[in-house]
Amino acid sequence: MPITDDIGKENVSEHIEISPNKNQRKILNEKFNNIQLKCNGQTEINTAAVTTTTTTATIKYEEKANNDAGKNTTVAVSTTNGLAMKFDPSIEPLLKENPKRFVIFPIQYPDIWKMYKKAEASFWTAEEVDLAADLDHWERLTDDERHFISHVLAFFAASDGIVNENLVERFSQEVQVTEARCFYGFQIAIENVHSEMYSLLIETFIADPKERDYLFNAIETMPLVKKKAEWALAWISSRSANFGERVIAFAAVEGIFFSGSFASIFWLKKRGIMPGLTFSNELISRDEGLHCEFAVLMFKYLIQKPTKERILEIITDAVKIEKEFLTEALPVNLIGMNNESMCQYIEYVADRLLLELDVGKPTTPFVDVAADVMKQADQADQPGLDVRTNIHERSEVDRVKVIMSPDDFSVDADFDNKN
Repeated sequence: MPITDDIGKENVSEHIEISPNKNQRKILNEKFNNIQLKCNGQTEINTAAVTTTTTTATIKYEEKANNDAGKNTTVAVSTTNGLAMKFDPSIEPLLKENPKRFVIFPIQYPDIWKMYKKAEASFWTAEEVDLAADLDHWERLTDDERHFISHVLAFFAASDGIVNENLVERFSQEVQVTEARCFYGFQIAIENVHSEMYSLLIETFIADPKERDYLFNAIETMPLVKKKAEWALAWISSRSANFGERVIAFAAVEGIFFSGSFASIFWLKKRGIMPGLTFSNELISRDEGLHCEFAVLMFKYLIQKPTKERILEIITDAVKIEKEFLTEALPVNLIGMNNESMCQYIEYVADRLLLELDVGKPTTPFVDVAADVMKQADQADQPGLDVRTNIHERSEVDRVKVIMSPDDFSVDADFDNKN
């Protein structure tokens, strides 16, 4: 079952009083602390029982812990041939004690430092985005289009805060490599810019104070956003999921949970509307692509990597949640896109991420459709575009263009809603 299902009957969100006046930070803290209380000697949020079609005899997640009600909740304990394998941070180059972490030079990890400098060179601010024409365009959209865009913006505004929660509470404290800490510090700064940008967009487009509060408090008020938030928050609070598993989970958050929403906003650019929104989307998607690339780099430095089966479990669960988000909870056909093609795109992005993680040829249920998308992209009339290069060496803009070929997997041909 999905991670969020495992929170189940004691869903932490049910214990939080909904108040439109709470600020986003307070909401996150309440939810994070409530989950964390469950993990300190009582029970563990299930970060192992995720939906997957993959089966394996070499890895099990069977240890039980009793909660206050005497009920059993699954916790993650990796076993190979029946022997428990405890994750040891002291043998990990990224995590072991580093007395030199307070000084940057001499550089010990040039590839990680290069990623930091790349992030530094990409910095931008919300003031650089011109929204002058967007409000007029907003008024001319249909009710369905405004509903879709406002809810996507609400999800994004909340998600950046969750990503930062993970960076502040976990990754920045665990990782001892100075170069990586520099990157995380800069990522925190740019995630704040993203959150400011999305909040500014909501404030610009939504005049009604009640609707605005509803959107700003999406983690509490919108079940579709709450489900994705709780999935990510469960990974942050987990004391059984090791560092490698959590790196994979947040690569999925930034690489998969965001992908469909980015694509839906690029759809608006294709229509020639909302220039400020679509420009900010290009900047943010570029940043998130870099963050996902960095997660892959961190993963490759790990000695004690999760098994391929475990990686598939995490990625497959993220795909399931994202597809549900954009085809059921907030269907993209509201803005004229095709639900099936959106699912194909999400699957394609996930398969490319799996390849970057060196999982090998993906064995997930969506490998065939991803192969078809890649084949069509290879045949597309886009000189110089190599879809087999690192998925994150291109910005999300270019990744979306892969399926926007005018001759093959085009927006007009496949993303148009023909239902």
